[in-house]
Amino acid sequence: MQFAKRLEKIPPYLFAEIDRKRDEMVAKGVDIINMGVGDPDRPTPGYIVQAMHEAIDDPATHNYPPYQGTKDFREAAVEWMERRFGIKELNPNTEVVSSIGSKEAIHNTFLAFVEPGDYTLIPDPGYPVYRTSTIFAGGQFHTMPLFPERGYLPDLNAIPEDVARKAKLLWINYPNNPTGALATLEFFEELVAYCKQYDILLCHDHAYSEMAYDGYKPPSVLQVPGAKDVAIEFHSLSKSYNMTGWRVGFVVGSAHGIKGLGQVKTNVDSGVFKAIQRAAIAAYSTGETELQAVMSVYQNRRDIIVKGLQSMGWPIEPPKATLYVWASVPQGYSSAEFVTLLLDKCGIIVPPGNGYGAAGEGFFRIALTVADERMHEAIQRMKDAGIRYA
Repeated sequence: MQFAKRLEKIPPYLFAEIDRKRDEMVAKGVDIINMGVGDPDRPTPGYIVQAMHEAIDDPATHNYPPYQGTKDFREAAVEWMERRFGIKELNPNTEVVSSIGSKEAIHNTFLAFVEPGDYTLIPDPGYPVYRTSTIFAGGQFHTMPLFPERGYLPDLNAIPEDVARKAKLLWINYPNNPTGALATLEFFEELVAYCKQYDILLCHDHAYSEMAYDGYKPPSVLQVPGAKDVAIEFHSLSKSYNMTGWRVGFVVGSAHGIKGLGQVKTNVDSGVFKAIQRAAIAAYSTGETELQAVMSVYQNRRDIIVKGLQSMGWPIEPPKATLYVWASVPQGYSSAEFVTLLLDKCGIIVPPGNGYGAAGEGFFRIALTVADERMHEAIQRMKDAGIRYA
């Protein structure tokens, strides 16, 4: 039996390949320090777990949930958006839908809006799902290169006119994975105007909205006046609340965008377990003090990695957001060559920058998802192996 031909166009998923390499090296007896995947190693806060326990004990949570999410969950999401971003007048009935994390909602948005011959505008480097979901939907992707000299912001003027007129979706992600870059409300205003001009749905993958340091608070694209006409925003509890395995989040914004996404979802999934939605409501009630206690763990790890790289000659500044440090490979190495060197000489797993797109060549990404002592050990292993930036 043959696979569908679309699978021939899709490379192995980057993080599945990282897991394969990890298992292979572990089988050889290598002590691996895996900083490849943005999967928080800290436990979910206890009050969220307790809310889940109580919800599981309630038989009312044991049946099918509403496809779009429970009324309480959607209202909690709307209240959180107002409290966090000052966004008022979101309609919980037509402008919010629950999601199984972000990944499935991102993919299903392509199925809702992209047909053969349509273009999607995706960042490069960027989350690999933007590219593969375009292929699954039968569309064509046009990459928007993100360069350090532009602060890793796409150049809208570089998008060909004929591509813009055929584009259905424009994807952004700030704070950015993998680069850690930030975007201002002024830039979001440019994006909203551009998408209104070309009738494009602006999709903001805001998975790292709370993963920020040094007092920085990332904005929402929906803070831009009129953004709700053309934009939807994807929120996930995975990173911010150490809940990657729980698979819960929401999408909010344009009623038209939510309607299209919701129509796909009602045909391919049956919603999020009600007990998990109740736990998510508890998470959205998290106070600033509790949230910053979670963030301080990752901020400290960021500082360990940045100072360690600086001590080996890397010209790098600490990122203000995300779970990642994005760094240049030393001169004379490609991305693949350098991450292979780290694996072979140091037992360290990190993904190559070009795994996120061609513009990621010359970089690698470090995830802040191992304990402090293992991060110190990773830096020491690199020093012992004689690795330096220059």
